[in-house]
Amino acid sequence: MTTLALVGAGHIGSQIARLAVANGYDVVVSNSRGPETLGDLVAELGPSARAATVDEAARAGDLVVVSIPLKNIGSLPADAFAGKIVIDTNNYYAQRDGLIPELDDESTTVSELLQRRLPDARVVKAFNHIYASALGTDGLPSGDPDRRALAIAGDDDAAKAAVTAFLDDIGFDAVDLGALSEGWRIQRDTPGYGPRLTSAELRQATAAAERHRDM
Repeated sequence: MTTLALVGAGHIGSQIARLAVANGYDVVVSNSRGPETLGDLVAELGPSARAATVDEAARAGDLVVVSIPLKNIGSLPADAFAGKIVIDTNNYYAQRDGLIPELDDESTTVSELLQRRLPDARVVKAFNHIYASALGTDGLPSGDPDRRALAIAGDDDAAKAAVTAFLDDIGFDAVDLGALSEGWRIQRDTPGYGPRLTSAELRQATAAAERHRDM
């Protein structure tokens, strides 16, 4: 049985947890406020789910979803994520996260910052361009020609394969953008950010993406 751990149980994190439980995964949820604040969500998820601290959740997960504000990634206990496949759902919102010069000048990307914070983890970018509500409605069986695709990016092929398998389990195709540094192709204000697209459409959209500095 694969265990999915969630660090952050907001709109995206909780929706991923629901999909995971519905598709046979054990789930461990955590947030910055402590496991005692997650009772309602765990009760909703049922016996396959439990709440834990961030450290405990990271250590328990075969896949670990990090879905917290970018400004808070410095609080993550790096040791607990060593060797883990980490799915990064984040986007940069300066009004929330404060100005981050490396992202403003696009010398790095959101997920590369997380990889730097968690040097012994294998970070894969995913879920950053779909609304939480759509996660609950857009999934379709494998092979459906209208199946929605989600972009992934990462530097470890085995980690990307594991994330691709998870996406398939919960109803989505994966489009591999390549290295983690290519995650910018699905950031805010790019053609693939937001709309419901099939694999072919998402490949076209991400190929057409331009960096903000070039717009």
